[in-house]
Amino acid sequence: MKLMPALRSSEDMGSFSLPDAEVPELEFAGIKAQYAALKSSIAPRLAKVFEHGRFIMGPEIEELEAALTEFAGVEHAVGLSSGTDALIAPMMAMGVGPGDAIFMPAFTFTATAEVPILLGASPVFVDVEPRTFNIDPADLAAKIDAVKKAGVLRPKAIVPVDLFGLPANYAAIGEIGNREGIDVLADAAQSFGASQNDQRVGSLARVTATSFFPAKPLGCYGDGGAIFTDDGDLADQIKSVRVHGQGKEKYAVDRIGLNARLDTLQAAILIAKLPRLASEIDARNALADLYDSHLSDICVTPLRDPNAQCAFAQYCILVEGRDEVQQRLQEAGVPTAIYYPRPMHFQAPYEQYGDGPGSLSVSEELAGKILALPMHGYMQEHVADRIGKAVRAAIESV
Repeated sequence: MKLMPALRSSEDMGSFSLPDAEVPELEFAGIKAQYAALKSSIAPRLAKVFEHGRFIMGPEIEELEAALTEFAGVEHAVGLSSGTDALIAPMMAMGVGPGDAIFMPAFTFTATAEVPILLGASPVFVDVEPRTFNIDPADLAAKIDAVKKAGVLRPKAIVPVDLFGLPANYAAIGEIGNREGIDVLADAAQSFGASQNDQRVGSLARVTATSFFPAKPLGCYGDGGAIFTDDGDLADQIKSVRVHGQGKEKYAVDRIGLNARLDTLQAAILIAKLPRLASEIDARNALADLYDSHLSDICVTPLRDPNAQCAFAQYCILVEGRDEVQQRLQEAGVPTAIYYPRPMHFQAPYEQYGDGPGSLSVSEELAGKILALPMHGYMQEHVADRIGKAVRAAIESV
């Protein structure tokens, strides 16, 4: 079995070898292929949890949090039950509530937008850059000015989203946040493992949230998430929030909280997976390079930031006639996905927070052209070639 170049080393991959027939060739996210490679590391970790029986807040939670802080280069990591809870817990700790404006990109997953509403705050949708797909700092500044001028909401926080694994422009966003006195909460659900200016995701904002959903670059086998910060007081508040607002004593309640604990079994799985993450990110980038070689002259391929390494949670192209291209790829046996078919201000629950069609033109255009191809760090090179050729043929035929 031939692996992508970045994963060929025995140091990275051990003695992994698997007959082609045991893993579907065109697996979209590579979860089965990854498990086949790592099951010898995962199994004893799970067995240990069953032996000690501490399925809630077992010792693996602290072990994982320590490993995550070292990997991300921050002082504190707090494991949580999902990526959504990793967004809501810091907002609760920061006192987000009614009358607050939370600025975020319109081109994102619903979890980013639903969290402030659950706390009584209001999302303010910002357009994205046409090539990075990330929040546009210029439009962000304009939206903050508009909210201040209207005088109805208080600018409270900015939530940039590292869409598809590419870190947002944190230098520009941080400058805006500092100027306006607004917190920055990074939504890194898709970008853990990525870096920018030699700093890993998790250390690029005051607080960062990520998701360990199974298909993420670092995924468990259920729901899971974490926050990262250098702010010890904030980390302690989030630890309290995740256990019903618990204080120093078990039944002392310091604040309103959540049941947002990371499951011990999921922590054990993540401990086993984390040492391979860097090499898997390298392999995802190698796969992206291969796709680029097939497609960059025929459609819009992902922008490469020379100052960043993308986690490539997804590899997304922009194509005219997207739906027809997707149908032809389905007929050819190539799985694809659309992230996302509608921007947030076109979704029924969020329409009241937007200004209707044409108000966020880049987000609206992207939603009609975006198409995600299979992406993971365990794809065989001949399979990647087959996909690249099939995508090219599908585009040329439309």
